[in-house]
Amino acid sequence: MAEGFANTYGKDVLRASSAGLAPTPDVAAETIATMREKNIDLSSHFPKRFDPMEAKKFDLIVNMSGFYLPGDPGVPTREWKVLDPFGESDEVYMQSCNEIETKVMHLILELRREDRSGPPIASQRTRG
Repeated sequence: MAEGFANTYGKDVLRASSAGLAPTPDVAAETIATMREKNIDLSSHFPKRFDPMEAKKFDLIVNMSGFYLPGDPGVPTREWKVLDPFGESDEVYMQSCNEIETKVMHLILELRREDRSGPPIASQRTRG
């Protein structure tokens, strides 16, 4: 969800790529349906595993897993506490979706302000 929001709303200041500590084989149908309600198509997305060796390619990592990331990512990391809706009701999916959307929009606004006023949160914008 976060990748979808970030790449849809913030493509002027970032490019997001998501990965999980224990990714499922496919993006959950409920995730695709919930994001479709936000007019964001995730049907071509697929889960990827977080690789600590690849982390240095990014300028910022947002960890929503609720677990510590393995290894030292070597880049700024933010912790976002968001309920994982997997296996929950449609209502919980939408609540988590709305919370992620809000957090992503705040990050995008922060990056836009930094673009205008000073040094970025890291040396370069996120590549993925």
